[in-house]
Amino acid sequence: MNGDWLLRGRDGRLSVYQLSGDAVLCRAEREPGGPWTTPRTVGGDQKLHPVLALGQGSDGYAHLVSWRPTVKGESGLVHSTHFRPRLAALDWNPLGHPQKKGDRTGTPAVAVDAQGRAHVFVPDGQGGVRLLAQKEKGGWAAWRDLKGENVRDGLAAVTGESGRVELYAAVPDGLRHWRQEEAGAEPVLTESLRTSVRPGTLYALATSADSTTLFYTDTDGGLCAWRPGGKPVTLLPSAGSGPLSAVRCELDGHDCTLLAQRSASGRVAFAAYPTELESAGAWWTESGPRLPVDATVSLTTDQDGRVVAATLSPSTSQLLLTRRKSEPGLALEAWRQV
Repeated sequence: MNGDWLLRGRDGRLSVYQLSGDAVLCRAEREPGGPWTTPRTVGGDQKLHPVLALGQGSDGYAHLVSWRPTVKGESGLVHSTHFRPRLAALDWNPLGHPQKKGDRTGTPAVAVDAQGRAHVFVPDGQGGVRLLAQKEKGGWAAWRDLKGENVRDGLAAVTGESGRVELYAAVPDGLRHWRQEEAGAEPVLTESLRTSVRPGTLYALATSADSTTLFYTDTDGGLCAWRPGGKPVTLLPSAGSGPLSAVRCELDGHDCTLLAQRSASGRVAFAAYPTELESAGAWWTESGPRLPVDATVSLTTDQDGRVVAATLSPSTSQLLLTRRKSEPGLALEAWRQV
């Protein structure tokens, strides 16, 4: 999955999205902080490939994108919108193929602008990136070629506080950054950074009014933070090899960025530091039980602003959840199975 799979809806309820065979399932709180529903299928009965990209707008709507098989040897992208966790999501809507037809070209990434328009990015199978964006009054614009060369799978799409969409991508010699100069405009390549990057480790987060921060793991195992216009900073050693999750939250009255990752020991590791102040340093603190190798972690905040962390293991379908306690520091409640 590409994107945060633990989301807070506009009604305050938390929801979780997961892949299950050839379908996507969703579970949601019956009420904020309350018991959870049983998993139900998202988007109807279409059979999907085991890939899912997620993005959420400021309106709280979740946008989901996947690949589905079409004819033998070919696939097409599909999109669904989930307006509220307790409501059924819209049926999967075909988006076509970035090269008109063919098999899957890579894992999509989704970001939603301030006007609620989903932007779907996908590697085009020829080393570049293509974009499909919703129109403000409904429907989709034509595919746009954002160019690029030797772009690797594992794109990271993000919406800045400005409401404009940005994209990060790894290439063999470093990173590339695209950004919208104004709302609704085509993102343009703004910066190229020469650095070592482990493919599949990119995670982007809006961190100030003017900046987004990209987190990634370098080939030496260091967890790095980079904001275009500056130099990357090695924040601390990566806790493990799995995907990273991050969220901005208030800790003891300070604007902080909280990172989480399945550690090498199999537990969830957390690290927090003042947002955009990497020089302050950070260190990992492990929490919870040992998890299966395929378990991932996702972070969000609830309607009261408390941090919520969830782990999900595709092999066991086990969903574990914890919240921050109402006390100073980053004390967490006991992990519980949902």
